[in-house]
Amino acid sequence: MLSLSTVDSGATGRLQGHARLIDGDTLAIGDVVVRLHGIDAPEADQTCPEPGGTWACGTWASAELRRLTGDEPVVCERLDTDRHGRTVARCVGRGGDLGAAMVRAGAAWAYQRYSLAYVAHEEAARRERRGVWREGANGLQAPEAWRAAARAVSAPAQAGPAGCPIKGNISRSGRIYHRPGQQDYDATRVDEARGERWFCSEAEAQAAGWRAARR
Repeated sequence: MLSLSTVDSGATGRLQGHARLIDGDTLAIGDVVVRLHGIDAPEADQTCPEPGGTWACGTWASAELRRLTGDEPVVCERLDTDRHGRTVARCVGRGGDLGAAMVRAGAAWAYQRYSLAYVAHEEAARRERRGVWREGANGLQAPEAWRAAARAVSAPAQAGPAGCPIKGNISRSGRIYHRPGQQDYDATRVDEARGERWFCSEAEAQAAGWRAARR
């Protein structure tokens, strides 16, 4: 395996070398962990529905990215750093843009929270029933929702002040508030040390500059 051959220590730059696969949307070049920009692949242990049962879509997505990278070096354009400290980059392998190829194969979602670059690729994969979009995939859960559900199961419920159940969360998307019953409510944690807070009403949250979560 080749080591990292080119690194720019600034906020932008190029990474080039053989990739070590971590999962369907994450790889490593040398000692740099790279999260592919604009896509969200099934988690390694995630399963997806199909007629008559489920299948290991997370394992398959990882194998698909491994197939796309092969034994050839990849070239990544550094775009950002995520909250986990990983380099966020657009990467090109022997078959072209890895993010586009993964979404087009139905091995990842277009991660629209961060980019709209691969929306058309996802629409094509849906139409053609590729990968996770195969026929009979009723109840398919996006990786982000699957992660939130997993966190909700493992984490104890967090309660705010009496009569103030609305959670004000701060993320890359800005200041978002979550109401009881919403999809990500149980998984959302309020960290007051980061400026997050509880609200007693939506009007109070909106007056403070928070906006409602979409779902």
